[in-house]
Amino acid sequence: MKSCKRLRNMPAWRPGPLVRPDAGATLLIRLRKWAGSREKQMKLTNTFALAMLLGATAAHAQTVPDRTIEEIKVEAQARAERGAYPLIGLDPADVREALANIKTPDRDEWAAAWSEVAQRYYKAAEASQSPQEKRKNFLRAWRLYYFGQWPVAASEGKKAAYSKALDAFLRANEAISPPLEVVRIPFEGKEIVGYLRLPSSADGPVPLVFAISGLDSRKENMADTYGALVDRGIGFFTLDSPGTGQSPVQASPTADRVFSRVLDYLAGRKEIDPKRIVVHGVSFGGYWAAKLAITERARIRGIVAQSPPVADFFSVHHIRTSLMGNREYLFDQVPAFFGVLEGVTSMPELEKVMATLSLRAQGLLGKPTAPMLVIAGVKDTQVPISDMHLLLDNGDVPKDAWINPNGGHLGRESSGWTDPVIFEKIIAPWELKMLSPQAASASGQPSVR
Repeated sequence: MKSCKRLRNMPAWRPGPLVRPDAGATLLIRLRKWAGSREKQMKLTNTFALAMLLGATAAHAQTVPDRTIEEIKVEAQARAERGAYPLIGLDPADVREALANIKTPDRDEWAAAWSEVAQRYYKAAEASQSPQEKRKNFLRAWRLYYFGQWPVAASEGKKAAYSKALDAFLRANEAISPPLEVVRIPFEGKEIVGYLRLPSSADGPVPLVFAISGLDSRKENMADTYGALVDRGIGFFTLDSPGTGQSPVQASPTADRVFSRVLDYLAGRKEIDPKRIVVHGVSFGGYWAAKLAITERARIRGIVAQSPPVADFFSVHHIRTSLMGNREYLFDQVPAFFGVLEGVTSMPELEKVMATLSLRAQGLLGKPTAPMLVIAGVKDTQVPISDMHLLLDNGDVPKDAWINPNGGHLGRESSGWTDPVIFEKIIAPWELKMLSPQAASASGQPSVR
């Protein structure tokens, strides 16, 4: 049995059994008690141009070369061929067609190429007499429109693609049973928009997963994933991360008030058991889930945090050496943050605001937490594994961790432990266990089997 050598330099702890999910090197670590002790260009064609945009120095920029548009096209096609994020569910032939019409890094050109292919499926869905074919084609259109606005809707063309993605997604789900409800919650003169779907047959209030998307995923992606649990008696509410999608606020140290308002709303729905709510956040959404584990621990049963930024992620050093030009991320990671973070128009401002988001800087690390499952990959180049150490090494309750020594962001691999497999074999079983009536009434160590 291999040990997880990367989890080191931590306080003494009493280990439970180590479980290897398969013959590979991935380890599921059951952690016992941790006593916390401690707008014209879509893509810059070279890093010097990126540095000019962000206010970095040319000398630093030369150390973090970003992908050219041709490199983006090659990588996107390769990811589509193996069904990898962010092209999960896209037909490689459709991807090839769209990419053939992209010649420059212009954001609107990118959006137009994907939207042209998407429109064909949208029209086919409208013309179809079969409910199954109609839904299938609307979903294909949604995925293509969504990728047309990826990673964020930062130009007029991308905003149009995002609007069409929302429409196609809702058209795909307008006849499903049980139905998908578009929830609109008044909030500070605006509104919080989320999706709620509950099991149709239930003897009483149902448990629920409150799912938060990341920097470039959206609540539609989370709703598409969590449909698999509805037939198993679990409802879901999905929401865009602050600064993305239809969120009424940008990301800031106080943006978690949006989630608190949603919990207020969910507690008022008689169909939902307020004592059986688990929060799941992916990537930047994992940051919010980790924060809610502290600030809203009395109202949630537990959280799943996939590669959550905690503290080191927000440092100037990490931004400059790991996020700029990051090749694990397809393109435009740092530029995407400009539209997500509150009050950011320059690189110095971005670095300043990012520092305020650190849970360590906010004085939250070390405070009591809700139970949690932390999922990560040691080879993640976007969120440092040290942030997982910080999260696991603090708080007052037992935690579970699934750390993939061969995994990248979100613990994923190019094959084997892919996003769908991690959800099916790791996330869903933990959530089902935590949301069971027995778990809701019992105390003690949560576990993953």
